Amino acid sequence: MTLTLTLVRHGRTHFNARRVLQGRCDSPLTREGRAGVRVTARHLAGTPFTAAWSSPSGRAVSTAVELLRHHEGVRLRTHPDLREYHFGAYERRPEHELDAVLPWAALVEQVLAGTHPGLPGGEHAADFMRRTTSVFAHLVEQHLGSDAHVLVVGHGLALGAWLATLAPVGLVALPNASVTTVEVDAAGTPRIASLAEDVAAQGTLAARPALAPVA
Repeated sequence: MTLTLTLVRHGRTHFNARRVLQGRCDSPLTREGRAGVRVTARHLAGTPFTAAWSSPSGRAVSTAVELLRHHEGVRLRTHPDLREYHFGAYERRPEHELDAVLPWAALVEQVLAGTHPGLPGGEHAADFMRRTTSVFAHLVEQHLGSDAHVLVVGHGLALGAWLATLAPVGLVALPNASVTTVEVDAAGTPRIASLAEDVAAQGTLAARPALAPVA
């Protein structure tokens, strides 16, 4: 029996379009963002979801609700540990302002390693990685043992951080409304089956990668 997790990043928001840092803060989906989510919803319409989880952030919940319009009877549940990384004092500020202090690739490397102490007023990387890995371990434990198909709607860095623990992929650029599939075998071992499928053609406007270090 194989548990399948379908990970979807939320649709493009106004802050995404303006390249504004958006972690714990929130902004609504743009018109193009909503259209992209509807494309992804149609793409996933035939997937036999048995459960659905989302970050409680508004942008993730609104994305999940749209995806589930094709899946009557599947109840959406939220989990606080699926929230995005907290950028502290840099929330709601342009990405380039943080880049001027600490380049994105350097920040991500330290976050994935769990060593960054956190931006002012933000979240320590060790706490972020701990909650991110823990919530996915919880989801796997809860649904393992059947051929379940679980939808998980979340955020670029949070979803990407977990994927980076499964394979040496670094932080993959996850386009808005993109689809990634993880299969978990009966022993509880996950593997990435498909990665960052840009089914809604949203591109990488709001998706910044950070490559894995070369061994």
